[in-house]
Amino acid sequence: MLTGNEVASSTRRLQMSATTALALLLIVVVFFGLIRYRLRDMPLERDEGEYAYSGQLLLQGIPPYELAYNMKLPGIYAAYAGMLAAFGETPAGIHFGLLLVNIATILVVYFLTLKLFGRLAAVVAGFSFALLSTSISVMGFEAHATNFVILPALIAILLLLRALQGERWWLFFWSGLFSGIALLMKQHGIFFILFCLFYLAWSDWARQDGIRQDRIRQDRIRQDRTRQTILQLALRHATLFGMGAILPYAVTCCFLYRAGVFRPFWFWTVSYAGEYSKVGLHRAVRAFLENSRTVVTPALPVWILAGAGVTALFWNPRARRHSGFIAGLLLFSFMSLCPGAYFRPHYFVLLLPVAAILVGIAMSSATEKLAEHPKRAYLVFVPALLFLAAFGYAIFEQRRVYFSMDPTEVVQATYGDNAFIPAIEISRYIRGNSPETARIAVLGSEPEIYFYAQRHAATGYLYMYSLIGQQKYSTRMRDEMMRELEQNRPAYLVYVDVWDSWGDREGGPQVAGFLARLQKYQNENFETVGIADIGERTTYVWGEAAKTILPRSSPAIYVLERKPPLSASFNRAPAASNH
Repeated sequence: MLTGNEVASSTRRLQMSATTALALLLIVVVFFGLIRYRLRDMPLERDEGEYAYSGQLLLQGIPPYELAYNMKLPGIYAAYAGMLAAFGETPAGIHFGLLLVNIATILVVYFLTLKLFGRLAAVVAGFSFALLSTSISVMGFEAHATNFVILPALIAILLLLRALQGERWWLFFWSGLFSGIALLMKQHGIFFILFCLFYLAWSDWARQDGIRQDRIRQDRIRQDRTRQTILQLALRHATLFGMGAILPYAVTCCFLYRAGVFRPFWFWTVSYAGEYSKVGLHRAVRAFLENSRTVVTPALPVWILAGAGVTALFWNPRARRHSGFIAGLLLFSFMSLCPGAYFRPHYFVLLLPVAAILVGIAMSSATEKLAEHPKRAYLVFVPALLFLAAFGYAIFEQRRVYFSMDPTEVVQATYGDNAFIPAIEISRYIRGNSPETARIAVLGSEPEIYFYAQRHAATGYLYMYSLIGQQKYSTRMRDEMMRELEQNRPAYLVYVDVWDSWGDREGGPQVAGFLARLQKYQNENFETVGIADIGERTTYVWGEAAKTILPRSSPAIYVLERKPPLSASFNRAPAASNH
């Protein structure tokens, strides 16, 4: 049995100064920051293209859902508008903004873990989050909305802990406000609001439980009064937090109502989003298993350590003391992956903060356990060595991405043959051959083309998925898109013949009929002026040659220019005379 002095002596050997901890954190921030900076010119993928185009419209004074439709909440568009204004309307500007968001998130993960589990756990958590978030396995180099959810969500949680510790009323409101901002970035953020409410209830329940276990025997009246006071405090906490959480969404609704776009906002973010989220259980399980394997593989030992952190809740006193917090955060973080049950790799970014904290708990708990045996003092360094080995393994597994590949190669490694790289050259051609007031249309799901070309879309339908899939709004949406195309008369039309830009086009007679309408519209009004033949090395053909050449590969992008009025009349005349 150890004496108190022996335990204290062992514990002192493990203590880390604040300066040392921050210095170590600075090293990992700089290391991964330099990797991100090197790859900042990565071409945008389609989600980034949507956010960038919508942010570009905001900077032009055009509100969301007026010229661009999607079910995302508008907070991410505002975040992109801020990055574009600050760092330039380029992929490099967007990815530099993401770099800063990632650094801020690493710091908040560190301070959140520090508050509950100590410096060793905090440093390990910061290292783990930096590593896990800088990986193509979670599409971590792309500025997805999930990156912008977790930063305000973690700030909200940190403020909530401080509020509960000091009973500072204004902190409850600010905690709610940041959690409301997290929701505005993407609907998945609602689960972090629910976590905060859960933890508020848990903390207040723990206070009541403390009354029951109070060693000082109070009379019944004093116990009832104390319990009533705690219930009043709990209600006040929840009210202040709830007011803050609702405020960002309420202000957004008012802004969109005044801008005249509340109806499409509600349809896309509530009505259609609910329809989009319907998915079968079998497909959901398959998607989770496939994508979770992809996510954990590059850093498998680190994820195993996170699993070990869960077990610490049962055998480590400090971890057990905060079991409600960590178990609740794990549960609600996992639930945030589940809406729609698509489990796409970038959704797992929402799980990374709690995974990183669990790694920190595992390391600090194991180290504390070994410190109980001072005669084997050398063993206290084993957990740190295990973590460094796991950390080094993950870096080694991703060494080509980190140190060798250029930005274009990283996109190809992540997405294979896709439209993201050719979109830049195609947009450059359109921008150089059309007036700034011209409208264009992209038949495919590549909104990054609108952003690069700096031209407004002739239709608000940025993605084809909602038009190809079978859902109750499909017919209405198809008719609306065709009507917008005919009314707005795009100067250029880009047809993206890439599978993942459409999804499965074998959707029965209704889909076939819609595709035939698009083909007829295209043939009657446009002629081919450019082809991007996507393969190992994309080749481009422009001008007259593009009218006769056939692509060598099935993935290809066609640029079509509107026919002159005389040519259009000439082509329609035979049909009229035959009739």
